[in-house]
Amino acid sequence: MLSRLSGWLRWLPVLLLGACGTTGGPLPVPVGVPDEPVRLPPDLSRPAATVPLKPPPLGEREVRAMVARLIGPTVKDREVWAGDLYLVFSKLDFPHAPEIYCAAIAVIEQESSFQADPVVPGLPAIVWKELEQRGRKFGIPKLLIAAAMLKTSPDRRSYSQRIDALKTEKQLNALFQDLITELPAGRQLLSGYNPVRTGGPMQVSVEFAEQQARDRPYPYRPAGSIRDEVFSRRGGLYFGSAILLDYPAPYNNVLYRFADFNAGRYSSRNAAFQSALGRLSGKPLELDGDLLRYAKGQALATPSGVELAARSLSGKLRLTPGEIRRDLLLEKSAEFGQSPLYKRLFSLADQAMASPAPRQVMPQIDLQSPKITRKLTTEWFARRVDGRYRACLARADSAT
Repeated sequence: MLSRLSGWLRWLPVLLLGACGTTGGPLPVPVGVPDEPVRLPPDLSRPAATVPLKPPPLGEREVRAMVARLIGPTVKDREVWAGDLYLVFSKLDFPHAPEIYCAAIAVIEQESSFQADPVVPGLPAIVWKELEQRGRKFGIPKLLIAAAMLKTSPDRRSYSQRIDALKTEKQLNALFQDLITELPAGRQLLSGYNPVRTGGPMQVSVEFAEQQARDRPYPYRPAGSIRDEVFSRRGGLYFGSAILLDYPAPYNNVLYRFADFNAGRYSSRNAAFQSALGRLSGKPLELDGDLLRYAKGQALATPSGVELAARSLSGKLRLTPGEIRRDLLLEKSAEFGQSPLYKRLFSLADQAMASPAPRQVMPQIDLQSPKITRKLTTEWFARRVDGRYRACLARADSAT
């Protein structure tokens, strides 16, 4: 079971997990691995206390009970949620350790309060506004759109009735899928377009889920598409846990993993790179974690401010513009942290500063969404989740 985990952590130093078992004794190792201590990435490790060389294993029933205790006592059906989390962690080959479970639990609490299909206030108004905006883009009058919405949909209600009754993103996703396939105006307005980009109990990205399913076979038999699975409890937990935990985050504080969950993997590392580059080049750079310009997920040829700033230091970096571009294209992966550009930039930054330049910086991003009605940022999200994570760890400690 730990074979995949060892690959996940192959380039990270590992720390032994401190004692925080569920029955008053030391924390057990992952189920079925009685001869190895649990090893966690640094951002999810706590100072070690007494860890036996061969701690006793827990069975599935004990692990499920442990996870249920980690979930807040007010959560409805927490034993069911605990069972689904256990199965997801087993399929992803994660250690069955409180620190790892608490990270996922904290995100679920923040994103949905443990609702598989959370309610979105004001959803009908959001949809009508979106349809009007799309209509203006294609020159379709508002009255014509309203008339088209009077057509009976596959569930025997009119599209207008379904819009006015919308409460959740799962319902919204189904509505737009029907609009696109059933209405001529829907195809014109919405072909290849569905505004629902995240969903489920962890509000995971549909785009990530579809890519994850291409990279690694989805372990469940889907009832429909991968998009549909995102809106289910099992699918939402599977893809949400994967994007949160199934990558080597180069941090010593889980706060930045939570920031990455919101802003994109490695955003905190990349923001640190932007900060160091801005200091060395004297050029003001946004600390948003994006090193290149993108459109529809593809890097544009037009140089970004980061690329231009790095080119201004090409002599000191001993890199050509082509080599700088080559390394910046790795920004969404772990490999960027091992690239010549990254290593040489931080070597220069460490020499220029009195102390080593930080390798993790909070991305400065204002959150934008039709669902957001007040000013929120990635830092706000990360710190809210971190507070929930600490509360979960306290529940783990109180059980020892």
